Amino acid sequence: MNKCVITGLAFALCVNQLPAQTAPEPLNWTAAQDHQNMMDQLGIKALRPGPSGSTVPGTPNMANYDPDKANPYPDLPEILRLKNGQKVTTADAWWKQRRPEIVEDFEREVFGRIPKNVPKVTWTVTQTVNTQIGGIPVIGKQLVGHVDNSSYPAISVDIRMAVVVPANAKGPVPVLMMFSGGTLPGAAPAFGGFGGSGGRGASGPGRGFGAAAFSGALAGRGPGAGSGAAGRGPGPSGPPSTQQLVADGWGYASINPASIQADNGAGLTKGIIGLVNKGQARKPDDWGSLRAWAWGAARGLDYLETDPAIDAKHVGIEGVSRYGKAALVTMAFEPRFAIVLVGSSGEGGAKLHRRNFGEAVENLTGTGEYHWMAGNFLKYGASDATFGAKTAADIPVDSHELIALCAPRPTFISYGLPERGDANWLDHQGSYMATVSAGSVFRLLGVHDIGDKADYHVAKMPGVNVGMLDGELAWRQHDGGHEDQSNMKYFIAWADRELHHTPAPQSAAK
Repeated sequence: MNKCVITGLAFALCVNQLPAQTAPEPLNWTAAQDHQNMMDQLGIKALRPGPSGSTVPGTPNMANYDPDKANPYPDLPEILRLKNGQKVTTADAWWKQRRPEIVEDFEREVFGRIPKNVPKVTWTVTQTVNTQIGGIPVIGKQLVGHVDNSSYPAISVDIRMAVVVPANAKGPVPVLMMFSGGTLPGAAPAFGGFGGSGGRGASGPGRGFGAAAFSGALAGRGPGAGSGAAGRGPGPSGPPSTQQLVADGWGYASINPASIQADNGAGLTKGIIGLVNKGQARKPDDWGSLRAWAWGAARGLDYLETDPAIDAKHVGIEGVSRYGKAALVTMAFEPRFAIVLVGSSGEGGAKLHRRNFGEAVENLTGTGEYHWMAGNFLKYGASDATFGAKTAADIPVDSHELIALCAPRPTFISYGLPERGDANWLDHQGSYMATVSAGSVFRLLGVHDIGDKADYHVAKMPGVNVGMLDGELAWRQHDGGHEDQSNMKYFIAWADRELHHTPAPQSAAK
């Protein structure tokens, strides 16, 4: 055993002679092992099972679809009341007092905190192409955002993103960032890069996409985009979303969420979460995949702010299904995003946690999809724990407050038709109630809500294809399936008005 008993200036020389500390190898756990570790940390002995997504009569533990049984906890946390009981009546009180309270609750209990020591991302353009979308000339850039992993080389994170703008634009253009494949027009989507989003951990409708349908059905773009939650129904109305955007004078960015963080529990010791934790297990208030994807989108926005072809003050965020949740989380926590399209987001997105209709909190606390959330979220599915039992009613916040965090920026909540694949599992009515309730914050901040004057307890969702698009908070249920392409033309027109963008005439290629 070498000993070194030295003081003063010679100490540094002595330290250099000591054996180097070896960083631990990343844990290679299964999702079940990681999930059990979090239960152990929290003192949870048993969780309630999530309801089945089956629609076959007689299936055990079927989800509730009876409206009369849908509101066991009818009263939501009051958005405009401080924890000390005082009412919030001014914008100043919202920004300085109430909003920070809500953010803290979401970070600690629901989505997790972004660590302060997340490494820097360096963006590199790896390819530039001149091509066409719908006959309109465009310039596309393929990018890689390398996350500095010098502190832990065992894990590498390289964010994949593509940026496309009209070639004939007269100046900087607004851009809609989409959670999708991260590839240039015409390139084959890297389905394997989505971390198994097509079915692992499936607990109900909206989870069973195969690779062939993924880029369309889940992301709402291109052929097959209307195949819906169970691969049923006709395709969406209108051209692909990217074509509609370019035709209106917008650009778009496609960012690959799985290149940021895998969509499964086994990946929590890898990706950006694993890199920051040096391959070790999460703590209960650490971020989950939804917050990690939102962080990656913000890093993509860092790059867009450096591109002179892009109007960086007018960048939006969009996603469908689990990526609709991610889009809403991104908008809520990253103030630089100017506008959002939240497609068919369901539980963990616009759907109220306190509603007993379709997907439930328990579906997000079991092993299938717990990785989306902070570890602390598991407490609200606990039936037996050192702290007793908790339910959705114990969550200190709900989705109406998540929507409210987006205010006063333009926020569009989009859903499709259950009969065409946007399953009842998503609880469209519960999401509408949340949107109505969130309107009080939009009004307080001097902008318009969706215009429904009813109390959220009794507010009834409007008919299909009835757009409530007159305010900064917007709602529309289209007649397509599990996609938002059918709402894209309405979103673009609404966004043009909100962002004061004049559609530029585009010249198709000869």
